[in-house]
Amino acid sequence: MTADLATMTGIEAPTGLLIGGQWASGRAGTLPVLNPATEQPVAEVADASPEDALEAVGAAAEALPAWAATPPRQRAEILRRAFELMMQRSEQLARLMVVENGKALRDARGEIAYAAEFFRWYAEEAVRIDGSLTIAPAGTNRIMAVRQPVGVSYLITPWNFPAAMATRKIGPALAAGCTVILKPAKETPLTALAVAAILAEAGVPDGVVNVLSTAKPGPMTEAVLADPRVRKLSFTGSTEVGRMLLRQAADYVTNCSMELGGNAPFLVFDDADIDAAVDGALLAKMRNGGEACTAANRFYVHDSVAAEFSAKLAARMSALRVGPGLDDGVDLGPLVNADTRDKVAGLVESATDSGAAVLTGGHAPDRIGYYYQPTVLDAVPPGAGILSEEIFGPVAPVVRFTDPDEAIALANSTEYGLVSYLYSKDLRRALRVAEALEAGMVGINRGVVSDPAAPFGGVKQSGLGREGAHDGLLEYTETKYIAVDW
Repeated sequence: MTADLATMTGIEAPTGLLIGGQWASGRAGTLPVLNPATEQPVAEVADASPEDALEAVGAAAEALPAWAATPPRQRAEILRRAFELMMQRSEQLARLMVVENGKALRDARGEIAYAAEFFRWYAEEAVRIDGSLTIAPAGTNRIMAVRQPVGVSYLITPWNFPAAMATRKIGPALAAGCTVILKPAKETPLTALAVAAILAEAGVPDGVVNVLSTAKPGPMTEAVLADPRVRKLSFTGSTEVGRMLLRQAADYVTNCSMELGGNAPFLVFDDADIDAAVDGALLAKMRNGGEACTAANRFYVHDSVAAEFSAKLAARMSALRVGPGLDDGVDLGPLVNADTRDKVAGLVESATDSGAAVLTGGHAPDRIGYYYQPTVLDAVPPGAGILSEEIFGPVAPVVRFTDPDEAIALANSTEYGLVSYLYSKDLRRALRVAEALEAGMVGINRGVVSDPAAPFGGVKQSGLGREGAHDGLLEYTETKYIAVDW
């Protein structure tokens, strides 16, 4: 780690691979970590090869029997200690995240608190792994069902929430008695490595948590999924990559959980509280600078209130301060890399070419860093290309509607189904619309739905399975039926 990084963050983040409880260099050399605000490298971390990955699988497989046999209360206490350590070092971890991810410090602080909560939640869930005992209908025997750890688990996390996506997978896996290999995104390995160091300090035995950063995830993941000792794959990322991983996992019928892409609609009906809807829109759109699978991506607003909504949202968006995430008072940092910024710019240009009006923003500022201005587009045609894919940036396209049924149909006209938002004062209407929306999660008069105690996941091509809640724990278990008679 460079001295500048240590000064900026106040934390000594590891930069090696964690395999079997030891920090090691990578057989493939090192890979640079860039600061999106400066476009300059801030650290070099170990670059893992497929051989490193198989060594980690071996360490996880060797550690599995003892960890699975560890009393649930003991596993719980370790997770609870990890929660406490994360909260004690929350400011340093948040600053580390800003440096490699670019998000504003306020967002990073919120993520660390959210991420740590998964360790606390699953510390509590570890002692609640339930089973069942019933009598067979014929009366011939008892039906005993018990839950056992699924086994060695391979966890792949994205760059947009480098702490929370790691803890949301590691927490339930460890609570269930599984051992893990974590592969963080190449853009943001430092936060994951720092969390792994905290877990080791909290008492996680050697080999239970292994972390591999790599510049070439394809060959490494192919090697891991071809090892029959790996029994679980949990992936958060794009639907395109998720499809590919599911094909690879099919060869060994590996248990899969997939949290994939989203294209979240945000519906504002004619009876909505417009000020509340604007507050919610700002949260749903601008959390993490728009770089979130749960970000509101398409705003369908009734024509009778659209002008008011769009004007107020544009005023709020234009007032956001853009700059380096570590600077005091900054509301929006840079996007994670140049490709992301260029994609956002291209989508906005395409929307304006199709007739959308720019109310604020609409361009990248002339400065160093991967920045894009907070943008509101009004009167976007329903068929505009910007509505068909994840923007992953600070852009809010507004489509006007007059027929509520048409708005629901437009909201559902996507292959994705992760989350939807709606605003209406009529609870009966809101619940009716919520049932009609094809999404795994719905926020009614709320701009945030994520909670460690809630089941997180989507339908259609937004994924398989759930994270968070008790459901997230069960994703790391297998049910065993034992026929017994006494």
